[in-house]
Amino acid sequence: DEALEGARERIARMIGAEHPEEVIFTSGTTMSINLVAQAWGRSRLSEGDEVLVNEMEHHANLVPWQLIAEQTGAVIRVIPINEDSELDLPAAEKLLTEQTRILALCHISNSLGTINPVKELIAKAKAVGTTTLVDGAQGAPHLCANVQELDCDFYTFSGHKTYGPTGIGVLYGRQEILEAMPPYQVGGDMIRRVSFEKTTYKGIPERFEAGTPNIAGAVGLAAAIDYVETVGVERIVAHEQELLAYATTQLKKIEGLTIYGESQNKAGIISFTLDNVHPHDIGTIIDSRGVAVRAGHHCAQPVMQRFGIPATARASLAFYNTKAEIDSLVEGIDRVLEVFS
Repeated sequence: DEALEGARERIARMIGAEHPEEVIFTSGTTMSINLVAQAWGRSRLSEGDEVLVNEMEHHANLVPWQLIAEQTGAVIRVIPINEDSELDLPAAEKLLTEQTRILALCHISNSLGTINPVKELIAKAKAVGTTTLVDGAQGAPHLCANVQELDCDFYTFSGHKTYGPTGIGVLYGRQEILEAMPPYQVGGDMIRRVSFEKTTYKGIPERFEAGTPNIAGAVGLAAAIDYVETVGVERIVAHEQELLAYATTQLKKIEGLTIYGESQNKAGIISFTLDNVHPHDIGTIIDSRGVAVRAGHHCAQPVMQRFGIPATARASLAFYNTKAEIDSLVEGIDRVLEVFS
């Protein structure tokens, strides 16, 4: 119990939560967003209400809202992105109205690397009374966001993207909002009293943590956060940006290579294609040379549809990577070009 609650307090400090009870342990970002969509959305959304997302969302921050919209009669609205893979802010302002019940927005695009101006959009959402959720799966490990500074109502992230274990995640929610939400799942340890006539539930965070908690995962995540902060978030950001600039320069020298995600404000993610080569073939050949990239639609099919492509290869940079590894990536792409020449 001490280890689990200590982990909760550690995570609350990291994200700037006012109360440890505002930190809910889940299995990951996906479950966190589903929890909000069902527990908050079921009781707050009705026919004609609007849910505002954007064109670069991960499926985990789109499909749960589509499901709850089908259940409640709410409508999904989408903020478009421009050719530089940045949000169309004038369009976003027009879409944010008093009918917008929730703005669900990724902090950083997992497929493009774009860092969205979430603080600015949250302020605009608050002005019209809109609840806000930030998908921080990429934001937490690369920006170490502070929920008080963002002024968001919900923030989510996953342990395995924060250098911790798989199967553990976090949902932050404002205390007053969480306390007004019904349970998402029910069972052991989240109840106050059970009888055949009526069951009453505990307060937060227990209300949203039915069943045996992932104690090992929570403790492991807290240890990973200790490690990241020992390295230093500012050092991590500086190193990743240096790698991103170097990798972008080197990859742009390659004829026939197109980078998707040219925002001036982006994290260390480079999605690219090669003329006449499928991304899966790129990934297979590069992998044979000891370089790991991801190939596919990256659980962001609307992004691929936006740019008229089936998939990309994606190189993801982190603080443990080096310029020598980027050189190996370039050599691997050269080999791809030789094979398909």
